[in-house]
Amino acid sequence: MPEYHLIPRVVPLGVILFDFLFLLVAIPVEAYVLNRRLKFDKKSSAFYGITVNLFSSVIGWLVFFFAEPLLPVRFKSELIDYLLFNQLKYAYHIQTFIILTAFIIFFATFVVKYLLLRILLISLSETGKSPQANLPPIRRNSRRNTKTKWQNTNLVTTLLIANSLSYTLIIVIFFIRSAYV
Repeated sequence: MPEYHLIPRVVPLGVILFDFLFLLVAIPVEAYVLNRRLKFDKKSSAFYGITVNLFSSVIGWLVFFFAEPLLPVRFKSELIDYLLFNQLKYAYHIQTFIILTAFIIFFATFVVKYLLLRILLISLSETGKSPQANLPPIRRNSRRNTKTKWQNTNLVTTLLIANSLSYTLIIVIFFIRSAYV
């Protein structure tokens, strides 16, 4: 039987605390944007902000833990050095990779948040059905059809603005962190 008590345990406390800080920053910003742009009440916008951000954070960490073993050794060691020790040894080699990954993470988070919010809005509606399911059949160029398309576009735009603002604040926190460490 292997002796697991001899294996050193490393708890990335800094990563856990910064993820918690990012959630504390992102949730109020996104809840405020949901409140102002989609006209949710404050309680509902806070609920949606908390739920969407927590689920997207959990999904993001799961994707990270499944993708990390697939990385080349050089990228893996750089990633572990950055997460655990806040250091990049060979930053000039992986700058393009970091920028590409940041864009992928931003848009993947946006898609996940949009899908989660749509699921929440549909599942928490009063009848349990989609708001469009209760409408009578709509002609092709009617005003209701245009209004439905506008509401869907408004949700996408609102989530894009909320996600952009929260990521901007997170990047500012990263710059402050790198300036003082």
